Amino acid sequence: MNKNAENFKNYLEEKEIKIFEVEEVKDDDRGTVVFRSNISVEGQQLPTAVIIDNSVFAVIRVQISPKAVTEENQLDLLKLVNGENISYKPFKFYCDNNGALLMDICLVAPEEDLKGETVYLMFDVIINYLNNSYREIMKTIWK
Repeated sequence: MNKNAENFKNYLEEKEIKIFEVEEVKDDDRGTVVFRSNISVEGQQLPTAVIIDNSVFAVIRVQISPKAVTEENQLDLLKLVNGENISYKPFKFYCDNNGALLMDICLVAPEEDLKGETVYLMFDVIINYLNNSYREIMKTIWK
């Protein structure tokens, strides 16, 4: 397990946080470790992953909606995503090749110094944002 992933895992154990499943990606040159969980918003469980590898970056990824893009909502969703990307510094929204709407938060951890509390603090930021914005995002998706 890479050093930054160990740091995060140790933080979770120290704080007795047991909401993550840990997966070390096999045969991966980057030493990627994925911590999987869910965030509960508006009664929905949004799949969430903390992805930590040997680089100076770690990513928190939240799947907002698995099949967000439709022919009917594509333009409105693009406008919404672009507006959110302009307005909110820590988040980057995008749609993957399968039409899922994802939100990434990139954290920088130079010299293998990722702090578990920094990662976990970002979850407060994410949850507050989603509690205020999820309904409007879904209205655009459901058009």
